Amino acid sequence: MNFIFLGPPGAGKGSLAVKVAEEYKIPHISTGDIFRANIKNQTELGKKVDAIIKSGGLVSDDITCELVKNRLEEADCKNGFILDGFPRTIPQAEMFTSICNDVSVVNFEIADDVVIKRLSTRRVCKECKENYNIITLPPKKEGVCDKCGGELFQREDDKQESILHRMEVYREQTEPLIDFYRKKSQITDIDGATQTSELLSEFKKLFSAK
Repeated sequence: MNFIFLGPPGAGKGSLAVKVAEEYKIPHISTGDIFRANIKNQTELGKKVDAIIKSGGLVSDDITCELVKNRLEEADCKNGFILDGFPRTIPQAEMFTSICNDVSVVNFEIADDVVIKRLSTRRVCKECKENYNIITLPPKKEGVCDKCGGELFQREDDKQESILHRMEVYREQTEPLIDFYRKKSQITDIDGATQTSELLSEFKKLFSAK
């Protein structure tokens, strides 16, 4: 089963993707991970991406789609995949149609105030990158990771000014994808404000594993 997860930052895409990946035995793929892997392995496309990023440029849609295509041809994608953070724009979505058109798009619906509250109260471990929330999922000891004892911190992009900017970028670039996929009858809306454990149960009802 092939999935694209759409939604604003803080909608819970990543948290649910981890659970769905485990449950359905398919990889959770982000473009950031693809970029980093190609740069680390010094592939031809990775060298191009590295040069573009170091020069402060934006990786083109053509290169991004080629990297995604290559990733989806790997063995672990034979039973499906979850794309998180791709496509980001209509041109990317149109290009992706020629790569894979058999895809279910999951749109995470969530109110702006819930996103702001959720992200501004998120904390991340400096060592193992485990996520916490000081209101809904606090660590046993304030400021200390339960898993590894590392220091918890607030990411710069989880501060309110950055959150508002990220939401604005999402609305301009990515939100139009909702209409794009709705016209193709490929989209299913789910409530991103729901806790991940409950959301997984709902997801399994909507998309029963084959």
